[in-house]
Amino acid sequence: MKNNLFKITLVLFITLSLAGCTFIFQKGRRSDAQKIDELNAQLDELNNSKSLLEQKLGQEINDKQIKLQMMEKGLVITVVGDLLFDSGKAQIRPEAYPLLDKVSMILKDNMAKFNVGIEGHTDNVPIKSSGWKSNWELSTARALSVLHYLIKNQGVAPERLSAIGYGEYRPVDSNESKVGRKQNRRVEIVILPNVTKVKGENVRTSQVENLQENLK
Repeated sequence: MKNNLFKITLVLFITLSLAGCTFIFQKGRRSDAQKIDELNAQLDELNNSKSLLEQKLGQEINDKQIKLQMMEKGLVITVVGDLLFDSGKAQIRPEAYPLLDKVSMILKDNMAKFNVGIEGHTDNVPIKSSGWKSNWELSTARALSVLHYLIKNQGVAPERLSAIGYGEYRPVDSNESKVGRKQNRRVEIVILPNVTKVKGENVRTSQVENLQENLK
């Protein structure tokens, strides 16, 4: 029971992150049960996809070029920015092509039902002479470079993809050290669960405890 509750709670958190709202799950409502089943199935598929990526990208993971994580927003493939780009640039380095080819082939052949969000991130060192107005422009351009590579070189369907730049404003480590700044310079490829409203249902806000109470 605890495992099932944890799994459903994780599903709910993914839903909140992507949809920007929560659900009131009411005992006996068919639409709520259907949504839980659908999201559970997608979570299983994402976990299977994570295992596949771990097999295909084992060397890159061991070399700490990429990191795989199941997060609230979905399955996240984090690529070290210094591997992808030269300092202040948004053109992908040729050395990164084999890694992106592996990732894109899996996205196309094994994960075709999921949409993919590409997020660009930088450290907090101000832009000086590279021609970009700020780190926002640089991070967005880098995300778009990865997006266009996936489309042009491996044929990932463009309607599945989106890109966004966060600049320095979502760090994963301290910018006070060289190591921390390197971790913050990154691109995240996020495999997104397909969260949709059940037709005819009105989605309202609530708390996770509502779901937990009704599962007792």
